[in-house]
Amino acid sequence: MSDETSPGERASAPAAETSATRRISGPRKSREIFEATLALLQDKGYEGLTVEGVAELSGVNKTTLYRWWPSKGALLGAALLHGAPLALDFPDTGTLQGDLEALLDGIVTLLTAPPASAIAVASFGAATHSPELAVHTREFFADRLAGEQPIFTRAVDRGELPPDADPMLLVDLLAGAAWLRVVFRQQPVEDDFTARAVRTVLRGAADTAPVRRGQPDGT
Repeated sequence: MSDETSPGERASAPAAETSATRRISGPRKSREIFEATLALLQDKGYEGLTVEGVAELSGVNKTTLYRWWPSKGALLGAALLHGAPLALDFPDTGTLQGDLEALLDGIVTLLTAPPASAIAVASFGAATHSPELAVHTREFFADRLAGEQPIFTRAVDRGELPPDADPMLLVDLLAGAAWLRVVFRQQPVEDDFTARAVRTVLRGAADTAPVRRGQPDGT
């Protein structure tokens, strides 16, 4: 029986809370369950991840797991949301530039340092061809965006951003740059990458490019 779809008797699993306000809910050994889920994901990939395997590794009966998470996608989604490896700090440095540099530093670390790097690539890559998992990764990103929102609220209050600025677009531009550099191009991240990326997103490429002779303001 596939873990991707849930049998009818699992329909009584507790309803999910909204991602922005979700608290950890589940059996008493939730931490062990999430750790086992992410360990198996690293070892076997999403295709090899099974609820039965998590039950065996965590020492929790699989019927208990199905009672809380009706599929492996739901279980992995909870592990991503509540597990320690993909946790991010949401800084308050006093400036938008500083906050976004610190945030992007955290994202780069997630993509380059194990075990987070293997977890992120395996889970978010699998979400592109698993509609069921994609639902739960969207919850993960919604939760992260809610955590990042105060950065942009403070920036608007300080006059660093206009009130109609799009936080999701700004985060997508920065995180997308890191993802493309690390995962797809597989190139090293220079020490000044985050500072340059944030300046470019906030000011535009023309404002951050060096002035050449013959251009306005050039010598």
